[in-house]
Amino acid sequence: MNLTVIILGLYNMTSFIIRVFMLCYVPLRHEPATAMAWLLAINIWPWGGLILYSLFGSTGLPRERIERREMLLRELGDSIKNLRARLFENLHHPDLDNRHIRISYLASRMVDMEPMPGNSLELINDTKAFIDRLCADIDGAKNYVNLLYYIFSYDEVTERLFRSLESAAGRGVECRMLVDAVGSKVFLKEHARMFEEAGIKIAKALPIKLLRRTHSTARYDIRNHRKIAVIDSKVGYAGSHNIIEPSYKNKAKGLHWHDLTLRLAGPVVVQLEGVFHEDWYVETHEKPSFDNVDYVLQEVKPEGNSIVQVVPSGPHNPYQSYQRLIVAAILTSQRQVTITTPYFIPESETLHALETASLMDVRVRLIVPERTDQLIVGSAAKAYFTPLLDMGVDIYLYQGGIIHAKTVTIDDDLAFLGTSNFDIRSFALNFELDLILYGRNEASQVLAAQERYINNSRKLCASDWGKHPLVKRTFYGIAKLFSPLL
Repeated sequence: MNLTVIILGLYNMTSFIIRVFMLCYVPLRHEPATAMAWLLAINIWPWGGLILYSLFGSTGLPRERIERREMLLRELGDSIKNLRARLFENLHHPDLDNRHIRISYLASRMVDMEPMPGNSLELINDTKAFIDRLCADIDGAKNYVNLLYYIFSYDEVTERLFRSLESAAGRGVECRMLVDAVGSKVFLKEHARMFEEAGIKIAKALPIKLLRRTHSTARYDIRNHRKIAVIDSKVGYAGSHNIIEPSYKNKAKGLHWHDLTLRLAGPVVVQLEGVFHEDWYVETHEKPSFDNVDYVLQEVKPEGNSIVQVVPSGPHNPYQSYQRLIVAAILTSQRQVTITTPYFIPESETLHALETASLMDVRVRLIVPERTDQLIVGSAAKAYFTPLLDMGVDIYLYQGGIIHAKTVTIDDDLAFLGTSNFDIRSFALNFELDLILYGRNEASQVLAAQERYINNSRKLCASDWGKHPLVKRTFYGIAKLFSPLL
């Protein structure tokens, strides 16, 4: 018996043991659809599947991070409650109809943030306009600037932002930047020191280190996908724009990415600030100071009539909060649901909600890019086109580049906008941040942007889609099998 035969025999034996062991282990750790996808991968390639599962098979966070977050909430609980109580003293109770009360109640139960009245909104779609507007607010900052972004890039479009931050730090404004360690890895390697030398504090979110993993088996690909800017508790930004030029460094062969961000003024800015402080503390151990509570309360005044609710989500939350909110909102729809997203890989609950809405004669419209930047994810999304078309969903393929805006409108008086895509990564794995906008005037701004996307899209016909080559449809179907893992 030669060495090759021995090695092959050991491989086959260990492969069999891996298959049997994981068949017993994986279903106890995951929902059936996710467990089946992992078992399929492990059955095809036992050793490769085992390695991938050990790296990406858990949605857990390192225990040290969970304990740090819980300690923050315990230590600052009374201060936060006091701040919220005093903030609401001068605010009228939000005037919501019965449908919206149910949505706002569900959101507040899951994320402990109430709908905030008295805000003004400005919807920004152009990247350069977004950077210019943000720079103008930073140029007027007196006390602090807090930025949290998944991607931060130093390039010809964003260079002006560095100048504004450098100037602000030079006049004594405290500038802090929290950027994702993976999304901003080039910036952290090549440009972070330049910012730090200008007096700007920089921290990495979820740094990748072997020792970061503990027996809680945190996934390496859990990322902080949030996009937040807060200036002096007066002005906040939230949406899908990253700090990068619009082609995302030619990520999709030069196609421009189209995003939406809201500039907010009013009490809701305090909620955005709270999310930033929590993430900053978890990464840096620096506790937020509440010595300036009186200043914050003095500066935060009603700036308009819009009611907005902040919905942070992530693997630390026992609920898939954004997914549950979207499903609940779709089921309340009476006339129309419109969704824009770069990646549409829905789980069964969302599909059933869309099908239920369609059966109730609600018009459902889905706007996705015709071309995507990720082959496997894009193929898995296309596998859902046939059942969606069979439901009566209108699918629009955006022609003007990569539609990166993540929005949902329900009828004409409720809108969602933020960082969450329609996939399991956004619903359960990444740290995301979304906004709920209540009212016709607020939803109309998002709906108008969606209509512009539709006007620059090609409507997909069921007859044309059915003519797709069998080889492509087979590939889409295979990619769909792994959609619970994407």
